[in-house]
Amino acid sequence: MSTAPRTVVGVSGGVDSSVAAWLLAQSGEPLAGLFMQNWDDDGSGECRAEEDRRDAVAVCGRLGIPFHFRDFSKEYWAGVFEHFLAEYAAGRTPNPDVLCNREVKFKHFLDAARELGAERIATGHYAQVLHEGGRWRLLRGADRDKDQTYFLHQLGQAQLAATLFPIGHLPKAEVRRLAREAGLPTHAKKDSTGICFIGERDFREFLGRYLAAQPGEIRDPQGVRIGTHPGVFYFTLGQREGLAIGGVRGRPAAPWYVVGKDVAGNILYVDQDRDSPWLMAGTVETEAMHWVEGAPPATEFDCTAQVRYRQQDEPCRVRVRDDGTLSVRFVRPQRAATPGQSLVLYDGPVCLGGAVIASTDAPVPGQAGGAAG
Repeated sequence: MSTAPRTVVGVSGGVDSSVAAWLLAQSGEPLAGLFMQNWDDDGSGECRAEEDRRDAVAVCGRLGIPFHFRDFSKEYWAGVFEHFLAEYAAGRTPNPDVLCNREVKFKHFLDAARELGAERIATGHYAQVLHEGGRWRLLRGADRDKDQTYFLHQLGQAQLAATLFPIGHLPKAEVRRLAREAGLPTHAKKDSTGICFIGERDFREFLGRYLAAQPGEIRDPQGVRIGTHPGVFYFTLGQREGLAIGGVRGRPAAPWYVVGKDVAGNILYVDQDRDSPWLMAGTVETEAMHWVEGAPPATEFDCTAQVRYRQQDEPCRVRVRDDGTLSVRFVRPQRAATPGQSLVLYDGPVCLGGAVIASTDAPVPGQAGGAAG
C-alpha cells in the first residue's frame, strides 16, 4: 500500500537541498523529493538543468525516497521572466530570485506537493521559521554569510506555516561535512550562482535576444561625453565592469562607475569616485510593502534594512504611508540603492518583509536637482 509523503522536499541537485532531504529522512519523516524545471533551456547556455536533475535523482535514490519531476517553465515565464524583461526595458534592475520564490517555489511547488498528498514542503534555503504568539516569523539563517531571507521576504503566513528549512540552523561548512559523511553524491558539488536561465553565457548577448539594444553616449554627471555604450539597460547603478572606457584625456587613470541612466535619452552617466555623491541616497521610497506577518509593527518605527543581498544591516527610520508604500530614511547614506531591487526590513534576526525600490533622493546626473527614479 502506497503512503503519501507528509513532506515534499525540493531537490535541486545541489548540496543544500540534498542535506535538507537527508536530515528529514534521518528523522523518519514520510518524505518524497521533487525537482522543478523552471526554464525551458534552448541549449545556448550552461544552465546545467539536466545534470542537476540527474544529481537530484541520485540523492533520492541514496535516501530511498520517491522522486518526482514537475515542469514549471511556463509558470516561470509568465510569473517571473516577463516581469524581468519589462523591468530591464524600463531601465530598472529586477531581482528575479525574489519573484521565483514567491511565484514558483512557494506557490506552484507547494500546490504540487499537496497534489501528492503532502502537508508541507521543505527547501535547502538558509532561513528559519518560528511560530510565536500565534504568528509565523521568518528568521535569518544561522550562517549570516549564507542567509537567504533577503530573497524570501515575500513569503506570508500561509507559506511559512507549510514550510520547513531543515538546514537553516547550520553553517555551510557543517552542511558540507554532513553531506560528505552521509555519502551524498552532491557533497563536493560547486554552489550554483547567478540566474539559471542565463547560466554561463554572456549576459548582454542573452538580454539582446529579447530587448533591442541601442548604442548611446556615456557622459559624466555634468554632461560631458566620455564614450559610448552598447545599450543603457545592460548596466546598473554602481557597476564598474563592462564599461570599456579607456584613457580619457584630462581625466585620472581611475575606474569609472555607473551613477545614472537616462532611458528615454539613452544616456549612461558615469563618475570616477566609487562613493560618488551621485550614488548616495539618504532616503529610499518603495512600492507597496509586503509584511511577513501581514501588517507593519507601527506606522513609524526604527529597524534595520538591506538594499542589496549580503549587505550589512543599516539602521533606518520607516514611515508607512496610507497606500502601503514606504519612505525609509537611513542613518548613513546608502550607495547605489537601485530602483527595481528590493529593500528588506529586519528587527534583529526577524525579517519583517520587503518592497521594491521605486526611487531615491540621490541626485540625478545631467539635471540641476531632483530625485532618481
